[in-house]
Amino acid sequence: MQFKKLLPDMKKWHLLIKIIPLLIVILVLKLLFHRYGFEVVSLNALFTSLIAATTFLIGFLISGVISDYKESEKIPGEMAVSLEVIYDEAYILNKNKGNKLTKEFIVYYKDFLKSLNEWFYRKERTKNMIEKLHNMNDYFSEFESLMQAGFLVRMKNEQNNLRRMIIRVDNIRDLSFVQSAYAIVETLAFFVVTGLLILKVDPFYESVFFTLVVSFLVIYMIFLIKDLDDPFDYSENGESGTEVSLKPIHDLTNRMIENKK
Repeated sequence: MQFKKLLPDMKKWHLLIKIIPLLIVILVLKLLFHRYGFEVVSLNALFTSLIAATTFLIGFLISGVISDYKESEKIPGEMAVSLEVIYDEAYILNKNKGNKLTKEFIVYYKDFLKSLNEWFYRKERTKNMIEKLHNMNDYFSEFESLMQAGFLVRMKNEQNNLRRMIIRVDNIRDLSFVQSAYAIVETLAFFVVTGLLILKVDPFYESVFFTLVVSFLVIYMIFLIKDLDDPFDYSENGESGTEVSLKPIHDLTNRMIENKK
């Protein structure tokens, strides 16, 4: 039980755990460069300008992905609301004028929920999800004679919202932020780390300290930006610390599965 409570705290350190091996390699290289006299560069204004340029580009990238990330955080909750509205209308219709068709739709709806959860983990294709969403129209056309037009319009509106959000998530997953910006910031990061390795600063322990700290910050931020750039990347690491939480979708799915009506 205590181990499960620790899991949320452990998730926030997953990026640090990923870059620890890189920091160890940098430390070993720094010791070797010092041992064999490869520290040939002195601290100067040009080197500090290189660090400043790298920091600026990292700030530019993270400001871009953060805005998309904040919008992405809303999508699972909005999806859950739209799904709940569709179910509420179907439940009321089934309760008041229940027949074979309404019961079949509720079964179809629950199957769609399961497929949606699998789709987030890339176990279901987007094309199939859009098709399943479209197939709800077969039921809606039959509901016209059973319910008021306003209720059916509400279901259609939520169906359209779901389609829009599914396409939006699919675009976020497949389209990355400006690739050329990634290339230049990664190149600058390489030069910064290389410069720190060949930088001569006395005393040596200060050189090691600043090499590790600056390398850690630069590498960590690049990893963080790449994680934030795809907030729906559940297929590799599940719902880790940087992925958008699917709790609203999971909670709704569990309630629908438990609900036998």
